[in-house]
Amino acid sequence: MELTAKRLSILAWGVSGSVAAMALIAWGQGLRWYFSNLSTYRLFPIFGLLAFSLMWSMYMVGFIRRRYAISAEKLKLYYKTLPLLIFLFIMLHPGLLIWQLWRDGFGLPPQSYLQHYVAPSLRWAVFISSTAWLVFIAYEFRYRYHNRSWWKYFEYAADLALVGIFFHALALGTQLRHGWFRYVWFFYGAVLIAILTDLYVSRIKSNRQKTSS
Repeated sequence: MELTAKRLSILAWGVSGSVAAMALIAWGQGLRWYFSNLSTYRLFPIFGLLAFSLMWSMYMVGFIRRRYAISAEKLKLYYKTLPLLIFLFIMLHPGLLIWQLWRDGFGLPPQSYLQHYVAPSLRWAVFISSTAWLVFIAYEFRYRYHNRSWWKYFEYAADLALVGIFFHALALGTQLRHGWFRYVWFFYGAVLIAILTDLYVSRIKSNRQKTSS
């Protein structure tokens, strides 16, 4: 069956909706669906799960789109909506935690993170997430600078940051310590590595062809 732009659009929204739904279900199950006393500490993790899941779905859609040589312009609404949602979620995820720690008298990051929220053995996960957050914020300037020759390095950094967030979530995410969603997360990681490998191998081959021609 030929994959048309319309079918890919349906598939794209379906994949993104499905991974978002699984994140919500995993988070809800972790709370045993008890929301009457929902604290900020219990609320902020869902935005991290949603941000990663939606970014992962965009990588998946991009992979399929490149395979069938379908222009991103054909999915204009999708590529306008998802980045806005992702940006909102990556702001809310650390933002809510920072606000609550400050409100509880623990100060501001990095002190509030390192001294009052994570164990010393897991500080590396906080460092990874903080670095990745800065990369994702910088990536929001892509519409202005994507034509610059140096912008490709931000793309590399964004790819690496997403891999880093995968491990950050495994280390600190309560929804990933056990249960079915942990296996879903491993699946996300395996697919992400496969997509990135295919992407960079294709880029290397393309650069070699340009050099030889």
